[in-house]
Amino acid sequence: MQIPWQQLDEATLEAIIEAFVLREGTDYGLDEKSLNEKVEDVRDQLRSGEAILVWSELHETVNIMPRADFQDAPDDE
Repeated sequence: MQIPWQQLDEATLEAIIEAFVLREGTDYGLDEKSLNEKVEDVRDQLRSGEAILVWSELHETVNIMPRADFQDAPDDE
């Protein structure tokens, strides 16, 4: 189920984004980014609609994923 990020408290959204960024371990190539820069990148993706927040009833977790991947996800997401 998709969660409208705009309806979350700012501190809650910040914590979700930070947890996502820290667990992803994404390689940014030659240019290393700070945690704040990574968080802002994800926030920008949420604002633009490129990424969405998703609640998985099966796993009882919140995740951030590309919108295109959500449309192809199984119904239990």
